[in-house]
Amino acid sequence: MHNAEVIETVLAYGHKNIQATHATTFEITKENHLTREGDCIIAVSANKSLQDLSLRFKNILRQKNAKLKILVEAGQTAEVVNAFGSPRLTMTHEADMVVRKSEYICDRTLAIKADKAANELSKKLVAKLKDPTQKVKITLIVNT
Repeated sequence: MHNAEVIETVLAYGHKNIQATHATTFEITKENHLTREGDCIIAVSANKSLQDLSLRFKNILRQKNAKLKILVEAGQTAEVVNAFGSPRLTMTHEADMVVRKSEYICDRTLAIKADKAANELSKKLVAKLKDPTQKVKITLIVNT
């Protein structure tokens, strides 16, 4: 099979309660409220959730050898997280997308075996993510 690549762009915002302290996951949500307990959330008010991603994107991410590059940009600060897809992904959640370091999968899971969790994002990026006026662009690039 030839290499296929599909790109999805998610636009979201920072929030004053962003902690980004979770050690095994990070999450982007369509929700616009965030309590201090949501320590994995890195962006809110997203314009897409898992169920909004294109079928083509999901089909490639469900291939056995699918790789996902996640580019998180806030202002002039950007960070890349690398993760993997899985044939077991359902990607049906209507509000959230969670990237996990583990291989745990539920309807909120976008990718597994990530090389970073929320607590490993740069302090500079996290500082920007705490600003509710900060636009956050998350670019998802899947390929096989």
